[in-house]
Amino acid sequence: MSAAPDLRALARDALAGAEAWVVGGAVRDELLGRPLLDLDIACADPARAARLAARASGGSPFPLSERHGAWRVVLADGRTVDFTPLAGPLLDDLAARDFTVNAVATPLAGGPPVDPHRGLDDLRAGVLRLVSEGALDADPVRLLRAVRFEDELGLRLEPGSEAAVRARVALVALPAGERILGELRRLSTWGWRRLDELGLLAGLGGSAAGIERLPAGDTPGAATAGSSGAATSHSAELLLVAALGEALLRLPISNEQRRHAVTLLRATLPADGSARAIHRFRRATEPWALDALALLGAPAGLAVAVERARAAEPAEPLLRGDELCLLPGPEIGRILALIDEERAVGTITSRDEALALARREGAR
Repeated sequence: MSAAPDLRALARDALAGAEAWVVGGAVRDELLGRPLLDLDIACADPARAARLAARASGGSPFPLSERHGAWRVVLADGRTVDFTPLAGPLLDDLAARDFTVNAVATPLAGGPPVDPHRGLDDLRAGVLRLVSEGALDADPVRLLRAVRFEDELGLRLEPGSEAAVRARVALVALPAGERILGELRRLSTWGWRRLDELGLLAGLGGSAAGIERLPAGDTPGAATAGSSGAATSHSAELLLVAALGEALLRLPISNEQRRHAVTLLRATLPADGSARAIHRFRRATEPWALDALALLGAPAGLAVAVERARAAEPAEPLLRGDELCLLPGPEIGRILALIDEERAVGTITSRDEALALARREGAR
């Protein structure tokens, strides 16, 4: 197996000595000791650089934005190199960025960093500071990104930047739904609580009430590679349902995610931990029964009962629909469901007992 290409070397070869700068998160992540999964290069001709980098690496190039002229190359291992246009002075490019820790550039060919907004000082101090308040107006998705950076990187908004975020909560739902989801899916439980604290969650139509019902979750930085995280880590999809509720259905989620959300939002707690109650609950919520219990704030014993029922699930049904000698229709489904339930409860265990039950039900 060939070694994964070095992203910086790949970009240097593609640009062949032309002026180019490593900018944004790549500089920040290298200074934080995080794995370099994505590289952002500011240069004069992004399209040409992307095509050359793709040819050398076997990656796939495509335009990120025809309007802004940015291109991305996706390597076979999933890492990416973005080439963005440097239409004017580098300092102008850095001044248009979101946070000071992302407004640091290093020459692609090597050399000292350019740091006009003292982002390196902020990074060392663990501070997240806006380059300017106008950055939020220019792209309101940065409201969500501020929380994600706090969550993933362990940084904290300084008071002035936090005040600017709080003053613009009305803008939080303006970006395209895909971009909103892209930020939200990366939040830990802590990140969702922080979103609520800043007023941003209410701006999306959500509430922290569902998050608070979940078992104890993760801590800021849980998404960071190498982070210790916490005892319980909830899936991104469960957190979305818990925090947004019905508002999630207004975002551009997949059909599978919609089924997951609707199932959880309609779920009700089983009456008790009996085999019958657990079976009925599972019929209504599988394959997401455990997510539904977490969202409902159920006692831990019910999750144990669900796991036990799953482990005891028979590989084959006692009867198939074509063995019931009934006309096709919903009655077949009702009887088969009844047989499955009685088998789960233990009142029937054999095919003959299932047939007897089916005959009694069919004679009603």
